[in-house]
Amino acid sequence: MSQPHAASDPLPPHPDHPNLRLVEHPLIAHKMTHLRDRNQGRRTFRALAAQISGLMVYEATRTFRTSQVNVETPLEHTTGRSLVGVPTIAPILRAGLGMSAGVLDMLPTARVAHIGLERDESTLEPSAYLSKIPADLAAGPVLLVDPMLATGGSASRAASMLRRAGAADLRMICIVAVPEGLRRMRQDHPDIPIFAAALDRELDENGFIRPGLGDAGDRLFGTDEIPRPR
Repeated sequence: MSQPHAASDPLPPHPDHPNLRLVEHPLIAHKMTHLRDRNQGRRTFRALAAQISGLMVYEATRTFRTSQVNVETPLEHTTGRSLVGVPTIAPILRAGLGMSAGVLDMLPTARVAHIGLERDESTLEPSAYLSKIPADLAAGPVLLVDPMLATGGSASRAASMLRRAGAADLRMICIVAVPEGLRRMRQDHPDIPIFAAALDRELDENGFIRPGLGDAGDRLFGTDEIPRPR
């Protein structure tokens, strides 16, 4: 088996946000347009969120290490490459679950860590109510997933939890990010690259991403107040 190898041409940083890797692709742009549509039904919204997440995995894993392995084809012996280590997907509950299926389609042998966060009304900071994390996170790369990077508070807390649990190679995948969240993550975790399908304008006075796509968790699980087609 050869020495581990990683690709040398990762997606370049965004010029205004060094921790952002904006995944620009015609298919992602097309699916994002339909994901944002307020009239989109839950079934299609879930499918689009999973599909976008799966497409983004290609860039987020571009620098995963591989090693050379031997393989027998039906005709002859040859060599190929295999991932080094065991990857872990870490969705932030509950909306992160809507991305997990798409990521797992691309990394079917990955483990899944579950992180449950809710806002503490006294401190206004995220508080953990669930942490089910594999014991040996350092055994491979970890992908933190959450559809929306808004204030960055939940992402930062989740990243800290994963770091304390041993995550050495940690990356984040989100569907939509805003400058406020990117700045918070850069301040708290400057070494974590963030892969996003869209960089939106801002947070409004109520903490909603503009133009955004609404509350991703509500739209994924049918708990939004606006009636939508099934």
